Amino acid sequence: MANTITADEIREQFSQAMSAMYQQEVPQYGTLLELVADVNLAVLENNPQLHEQLANADELARLNVERHGAIRVGTAEELATLRRMFAIMGMYPVSYYDLSQAGVPVHSTAFRPIDDAALARNPFRVFTSLLRLELIENRALRERAEAILARRKIFTPRCLALIAQYEAEGEFTSADAREFVQEALET
Repeated sequence: MANTITADEIREQFSQAMSAMYQQEVPQYGTLLELVADVNLAVLENNPQLHEQLANADELARLNVERHGAIRVGTAEELATLRRMFAIMGMYPVSYYDLSQAGVPVHSTAFRPIDDAALARNPFRVFTSLLRLELIENRALRERAEAILARRKIFTPRCLALIAQYEAEGEFTSADAREFVQEALET
């Protein structure tokens, strides 16, 4: 297929689109990003040795790259669909966190690249939490949550279709990837 795009490029587009969306929803986030960039620049200007070390390690280009996002889901089906969606971006579940140990009825993982080259290009990861309904002791609350989760659909039909298309074809064109990123943001 002509004009295909890599998982790394899709992940980069997604992380940039998530950042733009969050900056629009929470304007102070944009201010925070500017502050971090200013501090990074000041530190590098005042520490030429650190600047050289980062340059030699090819770390300068990704110094200000945003590195994480978060999503919470309520069903195993939603988590499975996220796994499929993130796989398109070259992101896979790494580590496991059982937050029930802290009294929170949640399992968590982080979807991220696992290949060194992909991590070097863009280390973006998404911390993903799954509600564990069976750990909610209050029966009425648990049943209410189950009813709400049974009705909701967090993925657009087009996002699901694009995931299936990618899985069938093994690649996206640039146009498909742009559309996929926009649909994934609706999640």
